[in-house]
Amino acid sequence: MAMADWGTRPLVLAVESDAARLGRTETELARSFGTSLRIRGEPSAAEAVHQLDGALQRGERVALVLVSDRLSQVDRGAVLAAARTQHPEARRVLLIDWGAWSEPDVARTILQGTAIGDLHSYVLRPWVEGDELFHRTVAEIVQDWSRADPRNKREVVIVADPHSGRAFELSNLLHRNRIPYAFRDRDSQRGQQVLRAAAPAPDGQVVVWMPAIGGTTLVDPSDAQVLDAWGIPTTLTEEARTVDLLVVGAGPSGLAAAVYGASEGLHTLVIEREAIGGQAGTSSLIRNYLGFSRGLSGSELAQRGYQQAWVFGARFVLTRWVEALEQADGLLRATVSGQGTVTARAVVLACGVAYRRLGVASVEAFTGQGVYYGASVSAAHALTGLSAAVIGGGNSAGQAVLQLARYCSAVHLVIRGPRLEDTMSAYLIEAIAGEPVITVHRSCAVTDAAGAGRLETLVLSDLTTGDTTTIAADGLFVMIGAEPHTDWLPEQVQRDRRGFVLTGTEAAAGPPDQRQPAPGPDRAPQPHETSLPGLFAVGDVRSGSVKRVASAVGEGSVVVSEVHQHLSVPRA
Repeated sequence: MAMADWGTRPLVLAVESDAARLGRTETELARSFGTSLRIRGEPSAAEAVHQLDGALQRGERVALVLVSDRLSQVDRGAVLAAARTQHPEARRVLLIDWGAWSEPDVARTILQGTAIGDLHSYVLRPWVEGDELFHRTVAEIVQDWSRADPRNKREVVIVADPHSGRAFELSNLLHRNRIPYAFRDRDSQRGQQVLRAAAPAPDGQVVVWMPAIGGTTLVDPSDAQVLDAWGIPTTLTEEARTVDLLVVGAGPSGLAAAVYGASEGLHTLVIEREAIGGQAGTSSLIRNYLGFSRGLSGSELAQRGYQQAWVFGARFVLTRWVEALEQADGLLRATVSGQGTVTARAVVLACGVAYRRLGVASVEAFTGQGVYYGASVSAAHALTGLSAAVIGGGNSAGQAVLQLARYCSAVHLVIRGPRLEDTMSAYLIEAIAGEPVITVHRSCAVTDAAGAGRLETLVLSDLTTGDTTTIAADGLFVMIGAEPHTDWLPEQVQRDRRGFVLTGTEAAAGPPDQRQPAPGPDRAPQPHETSLPGLFAVGDVRSGSVKRVASAVGEGSVVVSEVHQHLSVPRA
């Protein structure tokens, strides 16, 4: 493949057999995007595939391929297959007529296409001159492409060896906080160009260059230094040391609590240990969240919530965590790592869960050097051309292997059970079956790992026969479930046998052998209140919660009304 000409406009290709429809679509695309994108319309699948082949040979970027629903299934499949294999970053959408959602065949095509990964979404054909809905929809899709294609210019650039564990950790940090970035191999031409532009002389293992922030250069930075340079706070201000509401955790439930708390006049502070969005922020695509018919990434949903809370006045501190919590004069005092204390009238626990460890010593030794717990594989382009493995049989593991398959030469999915159908959604199983680079290892466990300074190989043991297999792996992503991190809470906070926090009537009673009085004098606990008055729990950390993004957002919004009720009761 030829080297890309970065002065060439990325291609937007429309494929439509009807001449009138094709002409209208081309005209509307050129109207809004003709100056920055190369617009091309083709009347047949053969000519469209020819255009995609030519773009590949020239090293030309392809931003968007719009395929008519009126093409035959065979022709449509040929175009989508060429786009998917030759230009994996290109967005692939189906062009449909207004009202087509009433046609079962169209709905079935969209549902099946998105399920197996052929389609990203659909677009309604323009039907009038200057169709603003068409323009807006295409603009959103192109913007999404521009943020995903690692070859595009970025506000932040990481330069390192492609096997660097620390570089991947920083990639994960930037992605989950929705900071646009690109990864460049230190030895590549483009990596050397960045190093020459960066100042001072970058001689560290990992260089982070921020051309959008005055050319700031960071050499082997900490997470906090990267976020500080971007403008995300990692330290407490004096103003934030006394608040009405302290939210511990910035996952969906914590963000919802921050939005509703701040919008209803509560002085709100959010402490987040890792990244905005929590575990949901690692999801490459959430397709079942109400109101987003085309789906959205977990990090995008989280950033929308973060911006919304910030506009209402909530303040955030990242890369910090609450180490201890105690009652003090009717208030709650939290000790924040490296920052001292915060006093709050009420506290909402939204700290989610911690990822379970694999427990194999040789594998744990490579943590951060090829082995990752809870890392987002949306930063998978850092592993382009390498091999990767994922342990886990849930939907998050299924999404991970599909994302890795876009970049890696080989991807291995390792599950302990004999069947994916027992733990994974059917649409993901079907998509995995259609990816030739993915190998599923059933009834297997990772029992050993090796490498010189970084992960290079894994040993898989068959749980039925005991046979072992050694595979090459430059990255291992462990997704085997999670457990609550609640050991820092005071003893009077009741938890179930697994450590999840009890709330409501369960908190009042506690475990059968540890009955506790209800919070506060003469009142029962509120539905999300713990056995410590003024301390509430929402989301995954709460015992009995439904592990869904929508339910977490619901709990985070509802709990604020309970906080108001608590604050309205005079303290003794």
